[in-house]
Amino acid sequence: MSFSEVCNKIFWDTTTLYHKYDDVDAVVENPYEERTINYFLFLKNWIDAVQWHLEDIIRNPEIDPVEALAIKRRIDRSNQERTDLVELIDSYFLDQYKDVAVADNATINTESPAWAIDRLSILALKIYHMQQEVDRTDAAAEHIEACSTKLRVLLQQREDLSIAIDQLLTDIAEGRKYMKVYKQMKMYNDPNLNPVLYGKK
Repeated sequence: MSFSEVCNKIFWDTTTLYHKYDDVDAVVENPYEERTINYFLFLKNWIDAVQWHLEDIIRNPEIDPVEALAIKRRIDRSNQERTDLVELIDSYFLDQYKDVAVADNATINTESPAWAIDRLSILALKIYHMQQEVDRTDAAAEHIEACSTKLRVLLQQREDLSIAIDQLLTDIAEGRKYMKVYKQMKMYNDPNLNPVLYGKK
């Protein structure tokens, strides 16, 4: 099984598991051995699934403003956790390929493996929810047809991205490409970098 196949299975299983509860506050036990790559992939998709539904909730036009602010703060924390986890997954790849002899003409990719995997996780959620729209019995035929078209595009996108991820990992393993991880430079969460937080006039 290729690495992208492992990702897609874990992401789909996790997305499906989330929707058995369909609750942003649900607590589930990660089924994989702690601190393994599969453990982190499960956690990645669970965070994404929860945030997906928080984004839905906050768009309710009748939401109480106080509740909306609390959810916005929660989404901010979730984004930070997501970024931290992506960097952790990239650290796994850096360690895995640390002894590879990099070719003199090796090139760098536009994104690291983990950020591509991040997109694969989001695609699992998009596909799941678009399939829900296709399966609706209370929607007009035009809506079903439009969503069916979008679903086909999403499935093709997942296939293409999966191939690209596997190719990238092969290229890194064989020294044709090399990877760098630029640690996050987010400023808005840092009390030393956000002017509102450090009180700049």
